[in-house]
Amino acid sequence: MNGHSGDVMMKKNLSTSLKKLTFSVSILLLATPALHAAEAPAAPQVDAKAFVLMDYNSGKILTEGNADTRLDPASLTKIMSSYVIGQAIKAGKIKPEDMVTVGKDAWATGNPALRGSSLMFIKPGDQVPVMELNKGIVIQSGNDASIALADYVAGSQDSFVGLMNNYAKSLGLQNTHFLTVHGLDAEGQYSTARDMALLSQALIRDVPDEYALHKEKEFTFNKIRQVNRNRLLWSSNLNVDGIKTGYTGGAGHNLVASATDGPMRLISVVLGAPSDRIRFSESEKLLTWGFRFYETVTPIKTDKPFVTQRVWFGEINEVPLGVAKDAAVTIPKGQMKNLKASYKLNQPTLEAPLAKNQVVGTIDFQLDGKTIEQYPLVVMQEVKEGNFFSRIWDMVMMKLTQWFGSVFG
Repeated sequence: MNGHSGDVMMKKNLSTSLKKLTFSVSILLLATPALHAAEAPAAPQVDAKAFVLMDYNSGKILTEGNADTRLDPASLTKIMSSYVIGQAIKAGKIKPEDMVTVGKDAWATGNPALRGSSLMFIKPGDQVPVMELNKGIVIQSGNDASIALADYVAGSQDSFVGLMNNYAKSLGLQNTHFLTVHGLDAEGQYSTARDMALLSQALIRDVPDEYALHKEKEFTFNKIRQVNRNRLLWSSNLNVDGIKTGYTGGAGHNLVASATDGPMRLISVVLGAPSDRIRFSESEKLLTWGFRFYETVTPIKTDKPFVTQRVWFGEINEVPLGVAKDAAVTIPKGQMKNLKASYKLNQPTLEAPLAKNQVVGTIDFQLDGKTIEQYPLVVMQEVKEGNFFSRIWDMVMMKLTQWFGSVFG
């Protein structure tokens, strides 16, 4: 091999090595010997048409059955009604103290569809505060309250249903379609266990003040005291703070429940259980299994960079890269010591200008050599283009780096 060809070969090898180094870096989050990732014991069998157990922070589905089968949501529909109402209050479109005049369509005596269903027992012409109606929906599952507040928020039930479906679309609920504001049987109304878990996650995350109503155990209106149907709120085994039951002849017995254990929160969805008792026992079984065998950790947070990377043609030479939201990862208990993280850039090099939170790659979390979670890798601060001379200098240095390695970088 002559000197020229050897030099070319050396440059190619250095360039290839540099690209590999720049493009993919693996980091052991805690420096301990790698062990085989322990598997959690098998998930419990669930007596229902469909179910899901999801970690709230990471969004990881821990176990599922028929999670995408379209079923009748019954009064779980009111989770979306609650979400719409919570967003309207948050945006200042309505206020909790606003007085609502109850219309005839919300009167059970005059609306055959409401007879024999869950009610707050309001009458046409009643003046009721938004907050009272809201509690009537969330705590009593009042179908009359759902109609009265839907009329107030959107002008009509149909318009309110339009808002519900718009939010369903924006939240990525791919198998959900609402036709009513309350969830009574309606041909063509459907959702899934997965979508209900995602909707409940959004309710807790986006409108926490609204979600807080879901842990209230009773509500009295017009001297009529009604108890929250979610009996898990009284559980001595779990810290349940929401969210909703549902039942119709067509749907069977539904329950979405959420509980916390320290910083960890789980959401369980049980659809079409054969009895009231079974929907609670199956939900409790799912939540207990999840807390016993899993934990959620946050190894990368938004306030600290994951890695610092060379940036070319910018006013600065290096930029911190990290996550736009805390990177929560749900793993079998005791496996934090074996969790690894690696990142890949979308391009071999970073070049200015770069916007804050611009996605430039992916962070992979691995256990036992398998990817278990991914998060976007983002730029943590804006990088503007450097001046003309610094850009020319970087162009020269980039070429030298490509030829001779990172010593020139």
